[in-house]
Amino acid sequence: MGYIEHFTDNDLYKYAMQNAVIEKYPRAVVKYKFIDRGNTEYPEGFAKALWPKIQFMANLSLHYEEKDFLLERCSYLSPPYVEFLKAYRYRPSEIQMTQKEGKLDIVIQGPWYRTILWEVPLLALISETYFDMTGQKLKFNDAALTKTNEEKAAIIKVNEMDVAEFGTRRRFSYTFQKQTVRELSKNLVGTSNVFLAKENNLKAIGTQAHEWYMFHATKYGYPSANYMGMKKWVSVYEGQLGIALTDTFTTEQFLLSFGKRFARLFDGVRHDSGDPFEFYQTMIKHYMDMGIDPGSKDIVFSDGLTIPVAAKLKQRVGNLFHTSYGIGTALSNDVPGVKPLNIVIKMSDVLGRNGRWQPTVKLSDVVGKHTGTPEAIEICQKLLNF
Repeated sequence: MGYIEHFTDNDLYKYAMQNAVIEKYPRAVVKYKFIDRGNTEYPEGFAKALWPKIQFMANLSLHYEEKDFLLERCSYLSPPYVEFLKAYRYRPSEIQMTQKEGKLDIVIQGPWYRTILWEVPLLALISETYFDMTGQKLKFNDAALTKTNEEKAAIIKVNEMDVAEFGTRRRFSYTFQKQTVRELSKNLVGTSNVFLAKENNLKAIGTQAHEWYMFHATKYGYPSANYMGMKKWVSVYEGQLGIALTDTFTTEQFLLSFGKRFARLFDGVRHDSGDPFEFYQTMIKHYMDMGIDPGSKDIVFSDGLTIPVAAKLKQRVGNLFHTSYGIGTALSNDVPGVKPLNIVIKMSDVLGRNGRWQPTVKLSDVVGKHTGTPEAIEICQKLLNF
């Protein structure tokens, strides 16, 4: 129970970034670390139960239907890259995992172009294994879940919201996520999960994550990270996948690099931390100061949203922007009596040319979401004049 059975049971942004990494940084070597923001106590034997599921992923391969979907529906991915995916195999040896009492420690290490695909399915495995081992079961049957989904669909429809399902990483189970996406498919603009997009004839949605900018900070320095990250992204996708992530080093810092060139070239931005109501007002001013009509741009809201909060945002923003809403846990883990895990996997280090590991940093718009060693965070803040 709880195994990953489909190669593309993963989020699109990982493939989008992997394609770019292969083109721009094929020799980069990195580390990722598992972070449990909720300080969860994992049951005895958790790591032992999880390991066979990780090993099973070595058996996964891209099937022809999945390959055809990527080539036809994700045409911004290069055909040679999709051919590379056909030969790609997960290597469990890239993962080091230990459990000391209730604490879980996981490090992923290897070439960036390979290890980049582990994050999402590994988090999904951790989440589902935890709920299974702690005896947290669905408190309702399929009919009750269908009713809940119908209620959500009604809110989406009456508010005319563009909602995408973003819940793979922290899902209650694959079965729960699959039923939710299937039943809401007529009311969704897409899903981040490539396999479920294929199965439900939906658009696969996703662009870039914080690690893209975190890596560029190690290569070009913190003040240049956002600029170089966007520049390299544009050189790969030439305007496609044009949603920029704003909060890797705070939105304030991002906007210093988001001048007229990038503001016009990118379709819009994604909000992933901080007050979303303040964020859209900040973006209105930023676009208008450059003579750009905000109504011609997109904002993707994706920070811990629920359907009701998304509806309030839609009502408040109106037609000032074209908005869409990436909703994850509140769709894929909306189970009565179950508290979803607050877990992430973040790039932690990049191997430098000198053979030394250089730590990475993420400065969110919310202090609790900062990642990196205290020393590295302090250096980053000083260099960015915080």
